[in-house]
This record gives sequence, structure tokens and C-alpha cells, in this order.
Amino acid sequence: MRLRHDAPVVRATFDDPNLVSCAGLVPVMRLAEQAGLHDAVTDRVRLPTDKGANPAGKVATIVAGMLAGADSIDDLDVARHGGMRSLFTSVYAPSTLGSFLRTFTHGHVRQLQAAARDALIGLARRTPLLAGADTLCFVDIDSMLRRVYGKQKQGIGFGHAKVGGYNVWLRGYNPLVATLSTPLSAPVIAATRLRAGNAGSARGAASMITEAITTARTCGATGEIVVRADSAFYAKTVIAACRRRGVRFSLTARIDAKIRAACEGIGDEQWVDIKYPQAVWDDDAGRWISDAQIAETTYTAFAGTRHQVTARLIVRRIRRDDPAQAPGQEELMPAYRYHAVFTDSPYTLMQAEAQHRGHAIIEQINADLIAGPLAHLPSGRFAANDAWLACAGIAHNLTRAAGHLAAGAWKTARPATIRTRIINVAARLAHRARTIRLHLPEHWPWQAAFDNLYTAVQPAPG
Repeated sequence: MRLRHDAPVVRATFDDPNLVSCAGLVPVMRLAEQAGLHDAVTDRVRLPTDKGANPAGKVATIVAGMLAGADSIDDLDVARHGGMRSLFTSVYAPSTLGSFLRTFTHGHVRQLQAAARDALIGLARRTPLLAGADTLCFVDIDSMLRRVYGKQKQGIGFGHAKVGGYNVWLRGYNPLVATLSTPLSAPVIAATRLRAGNAGSARGAASMITEAITTARTCGATGEIVVRADSAFYAKTVIAACRRRGVRFSLTARIDAKIRAACEGIGDEQWVDIKYPQAVWDDDAGRWISDAQIAETTYTAFAGTRHQVTARLIVRRIRRDDPAQAPGQEELMPAYRYHAVFTDSPYTLMQAEAQHRGHAIIEQINADLIAGPLAHLPSGRFAANDAWLACAGIAHNLTRAAGHLAAGAWKTARPATIRTRIINVAARLAHRARTIRLHLPEHWPWQAAFDNLYTAVQPAPG
């Protein structure tokens, strides 16, 4: 692509009051109103002083800014350019929104989190966010370390992380996120919680799982619910929370001496080859040729305590090859790496093991948040950053719902893709007969998706 020399650009002026750069906010924020976001915030959030006035409008402005790509308080000014005031009311300045966020305390954040759950329930009723939840629904929980550099931020601490394969300690926060998904739908965020950077991964996990299960059932998850988590959440409190709520658990188990003994005690005839990366199907043998095999046994966790639980131990083993071994030379005793899953899943061995591997999908949610609103945790106040995290969850769920209404492959597209192609579309406003018409770019490659979304949220005539 090159500039045209016959019509050179000689001047650029910012003087058109009828242009907007994110016309896709019109259908998405209309969807937010239809899902009950404004009513939920109005009913739930009660902030003191004049800084807490009209919390619904201020939360909606923060969410709209995040939908358009804002990752700091100053970036929220994107909601006030050009003709945005002709499209939206109660659009607040970043300084006002910063003061609003700093008014939050822990109790007010809990109110906002309750409003976020109400909004998710409204979205689930309005769109097929959790298709297939009447049969099977997954609750995934995971934590991530978000590094910060301001030493005066409240609640920061040094947490463990891996960078380039090395174990390092970084100063920051440790957000905890719980998601809901089904085999037919991409994950949505059911609960969020901000913690100090030095918090253990499992701190507060049991109560968050309980909240997520309640939200899942309210969203229509009437079938089997399976809670999935990695080894950091292999704890008696997590399993007890699942048992109390009548749901299944599938937790990665730490390979300690007892688990290793149970893995090595499985007979060779019990191991089954599975479809694993780089596996090859053998038509003659009728099976996958793979270096990964799975088997199961019965195991009692927390034996000798009042919390002991007996359930299935599903083990995946991968052959550990010696890099110094000569080609074609077999070792005397093969060595294996073991990955164990402690679960009471009612599904077959193949199904249960594959379902647990699907827990890795929550890492994509973490990546989407980091590439969006959680690129920064912008405030020096801990509760303000916790409220920012809750708003990020609302924005993610709205983006996912918009993708469902856009139809086609958009149902599983990344939020950044939806933001770039559907939300951040430039438009010119034309005022005619007390109405506003959006003139969007001709030959926009993703016009069909925008039209599907706009039509789906358009109110019925009359």
C-alpha cells in the first residue's frame, strides 16, 4: 500500500462533531441495557458522597471504555470524542471516574460483583451464552500474577511466576477468576476477586467456586456441573465446597510420593493410547499411536483426616526420552512423566481425561484480560483496582454475548478480534427527522457481523 501522489494529504484537523470511532458501542451498550446492567448496578451499588452518585452511568462509561480498548483511567476519555454525546447520555470524564473508583471499599466491590453476576444472568437469558448447559457445564478457576511497578500501591506483594522458563518473584497483584463454559460455547467470567501478590492460589477459592456454581445454575446449568482446576487448588476446602453444592470436581493432583506410588502401581495392561499432539491413527491396529497413555485407579486423598475423600485417580503418562540416547537404542527401563487428575467425574476414562485437559481454556481468558483492561491495574487504591477487575469481567461477557449475536465464527472469536472488527468501526452521524443514522465505511469486510448484531438488539417497533 502506498500513498496516492495525485491527491496528497496536506492537512489533518480534528473538527467534525459528527464522527465516532467506535460505532459498535451502540448495539453492544444497547445489549447491556437489555441484559439489565444499569438496573443491577442501580439496585446493588450504594456509594457515599457525591462521588458515588449515578453509579450505573459511571460503571457503564467504564465498561464502554474497556469495550473500546481502554486499559487505564485516562483511556476512558475515548467515550467523549466526536458525536458520542449524540449517541449516549451520562458520559463521564476520566477524572470523575477515577474519583468514583477510589470511593469503593471492599463492601462496595462486593456489591458491584453482585451486579456483574446479575448482568451475566441477564445476558444468558438474552443470548445463547451457555448453549448446552442443560447437559454439561464447566466451572474453571485460576489465578494470575499481574505485575505492577508503583511501590505505593495498596496490597501489592511479591508473587511467584515463570518467565522464560525461570522461576521469578514479581511485585504485583494476584487476581482470581472463575469462568463458565460448555462443550458448545466459549467461557464467560462468572466471578472475579483481587488479592495481594503474595496470596496463595487457593485463598478464597472455595467461596468463589460456591458463587460460580450458584451463578451457573441461575444461568440455566441444570445438567452436570464439573469444577476444574490445576494442582494449586488441590485442597480439601475446594473438594468440600464441590461436595456441598452437589457438583463434580476434576483437580490436577500434585505428584508427591503417595501419588507417584499409585501411578506406578497401575499395571501395563491398563494403559491406553490416546489422541495427543502428534499422535497418528493406525488403521490396522485401530488405535492411536502416541507417546501418551492414560489409565485410572482408585485413590484416597487426605487419608487419616476427617476430610478424606475416595475417588478416581486418572493418570496420563508421557515417555521421558533421554536426549543423549543413541538413535535406535532402547533404554533398559523406560521412564515416564506422570500427570494425575483426582476426580469423581461420572464420564468414561477417555472423556474425563479429555475434559480435564480442556481446563487450559481459562489461560486464554487470562490472556484476553491481560491484552485488554488488565494491561494495567491503574489505581493506587486496592478496592479501586478490585472494582476495575469486576468491570473488566462485565466487558468481557458483553463482548462474548455480542459475538454470539453476530453469529457464525464470532461466537468463539477472541474479544480483541470482536473489538477490532465490530466495535471499533468509524461512523459518521446524520441527523434526520429527530433520528440519527450511522454511515459506516463502504465495503467494510465484516459488515455482515455488524448487521447481525445491530439487528438482534434493535427494539421491536412500537
